[in-house]
This record gives sequence, structure tokens and C-alpha cells, in this order.
Amino acid sequence: MEFSLWLIYWLPLLWLYWAHDSLCSSVGFFTVLWTAQGTFLVENSDVSTINWNTGIFWALLQCSMLFGNLYVYLDWKEKTEISDQDRKVMFIALLVTSVLGTLSFLILRKSPLQEDLLSEEEGQPLLYKQSTTSALTDAKTELKTVLCLFRTKTIVLLSFCMAYTGLELSFYSGVYGTCIGATAQFGDTSKALIGISGIVVGFGEIVGGGLFGLVLKNSHFRRMSVVFFGMVVHFVAFYLIFLSIPDDAPLVLDTDPLHTPYTPPSVFIAMLCSFLLGLGDSCFNTQLYSVLGCIYMDQSAPAFAVFKFVQSVFAATAFFYSGYVLLRWQLLLMVVLGFTGTLCFFVVERSQHSASLVHREL
Repeated sequence: MEFSLWLIYWLPLLWLYWAHDSLCSSVGFFTVLWTAQGTFLVENSDVSTINWNTGIFWALLQCSMLFGNLYVYLDWKEKTEISDQDRKVMFIALLVTSVLGTLSFLILRKSPLQEDLLSEEEGQPLLYKQSTTSALTDAKTELKTVLCLFRTKTIVLLSFCMAYTGLELSFYSGVYGTCIGATAQFGDTSKALIGISGIVVGFGEIVGGGLFGLVLKNSHFRRMSVVFFGMVVHFVAFYLIFLSIPDDAPLVLDTDPLHTPYTPPSVFIAMLCSFLLGLGDSCFNTQLYSVLGCIYMDQSAPAFAVFKFVQSVFAATAFFYSGYVLLRWQLLLMVVLGFTGTLCFFVVERSQHSASLVHREL
């Protein structure tokens, strides 16, 4: 509902939207929405089904990148200038879709925990004042739990991986498309390639969510192997981007880049990198959802709140500096943080595996 109201608010003020978008999308209602989705996912899953449900959720979520970018590409491909009317049509389409999505929440089933609570409360009258007091108490309790989780070793280690997902989220959703559009060697098709790149990223996300969430079985080794695979895939993409995209591409808007790439830019390589970025992103996100759901089954809301908070802060930071830092340094930062985050994820997985073995022996 909040997203729908946000679209209504910005519809007559499109000239202000672009300056406002990155901060709100990073630290505002999207964070609330993603936290609620993660909580609902965990409440309706157990250890044996968390990866299956995560894979379905992630694949469906990323379908938006296919349909949204396909619409932009087909509707805007022949246009050299995007009018306010074009933007209004797009916003109205988003508004209708968001309202339908909000209404679909009404038909979602209640989780087993909610059903138990409702059955216990049947026949017990509850005054409005008592209900409000209880809600405020629950909110304070959840906030204290979030602050306590921030001090735990597991969350501190996973925070490096969460932070990396924020940086690469900003990179594939904003920076990389800008770089493709600014690469003069692509000629007149450079702007059209931005939409195609988004479609290919979405395809990579769906393939990753379907493959790693639905096909492979849930296990300790599987999560570690998928995250390692995602790191390798991203590093290959970063290396190809470093070689084929001008170093100053993120910095230019109205002029062509002055730096010459190491290898001639290729549309095939650019689209391959888009696919690899989406595939690697699905590896990290699905496994973070999975490990948080397994470790914090009884504290899912605070755990996902921490996840989205860390991810969103780093995504907002990356959006801020991306227009001022050369491409090579942005890639280097992601390589360092991605490697560190993968190592920390391995440490958490190993410690959880050891703890489970001790629990079985007891």
C-alpha cells in the first residue's frame, strides 16, 4: 500500500522523482516490504523447505526485471527523448500493478503460528487500548531484538556479505546500465542496450533462483558451494567489464568517455556480463535468505530487518559515490568486499554445521 501511495505522490512531480528515488528506494518502504516478505517466507517454511520456497520467491520476484525492462525497450526504443507523458504512462502501469499486488496479500494464507494465536484469542474480548499497548510493546521488543542481533558474532560476520549485496545491487541496477549507455563504441544502439541489459540481468536472476532454489537439495555444503560459485561468477563479470568498458563511463552524462578500454567493447560481452551479474546476485541473496531462515527461525523479522538495513545503507552509499568514482575503483571495492563476505559466510556455515553435529550427538 505504501508503494502505491508513493507512486500517486510522485505522478504529478516527475521532475523531482529522479533526485529522490535512490535514497527512498534504498532506505525507505522497499526495506519494509522486503523485510515483510522475508518474514512471511520463513514463517511458512521449515529447514527442509526453506531453499525450495526461497527459490520460487526469488524467481518470481525477478520476473519484474524481465517484463519492466521489456516494456521500456519496446515502447522507448525508437525515441530519442522521453517525454513526461511517456513517464506518466509508465507510472500509471506501475501504480495499477502495485495495487493488484497489495490486494493479493489479502488472499495469502495465515502462517501456522498466526493460526495458533488466533485460536487462542477466540472468545477473549480485547479492548482497543489494550491492543494498542500490546502493539507498542511488541514493536519495542522487536527493536531491542534487532539491536541485540547487531552485536552477535553471526550477524557481524554475515554483515560483510549483506553489505556486498548492497554494493552489487546498486552496480547492476544503476551503474552498469549507465556505463553501457555511455560507451560510444556501441554506436546508436547504446541507449537501447540499457533495456536489453536489464532484461538479461533479470534472466540471470531467474535462472539462479530456479537452479539453486528448486533443483539442488538443502544442505550445509550446498549453501557454501552456491555462494562460492556466485563470487566466481561475479569476479569473472567484473574482469570482463574492467577490460571492455571505458574507465570513466560512470562519470559522463552528456559527453563521450575519454578513456579507451583495454579491449574493443562487444555487445555480446556486455550482455554476458549482465547475465553473470544477475546469476551471481541470485546466488548471494537466495543463500542469505536461506541461512537467516534456518538460524533465526524464531526471530525472522528482526533478522531480515538487519539484512535489509545493512544492504540498503550500502546500496544508498554506492548510488552516492558511483557518479564520482572511476569504474576500476568501484570494481575493486566490490571484489574486496565480495571476497571478504564470502569468507565470512563460510565461517558462519562451518560454525552452524559444527553446532548441529554437537546437538545431534547430545
